[in-house]
Amino acid sequence: MDDKVKLIRQLYENFNSRDLDSVLAMLAEGVAWANGMEGTHVHGPEAVREYWTHQWSVIDPHVEPKQINEAPDGSMEVDVHLTVRGLDGQPLLDEMLTHVFRFENGRVKRFDIRGESQLSTVHPST
Repeated sequence: MDDKVKLIRQLYENFNSRDLDSVLAMLAEGVAWANGMEGTHVHGPEAVREYWTHQWSVIDPHVEPKQINEAPDGSMEVDVHLTVRGLDGQPLLDEMLTHVFRFENGRVKRFDIRGESQLSTVHPST
């Protein structure tokens, strides 16, 4: 579990600093990643790259892990504080969610969002 916790903490740190290549290196080739803006999943690291590149071109999200626990099924559940600002710095969203990670061979195989996120309703001013 300690290795998974370290990987998760590093993933959030790299996401928040926009170190995309470092995050993608933590993902399994066939990763299924929740697209919080559309309520779907993207598949594969390159699709995650496209999703985040688009996301960061319209909003400025920051995700802070608050608590990390291993679920009975072996997945890792992360209670997170999500804040989103517009590119102009104006606050758009502030919410608590649970992120769920599943691993394969030391890499993230699946990422899901549990809870009712309002991310899909955020429309930054342009």
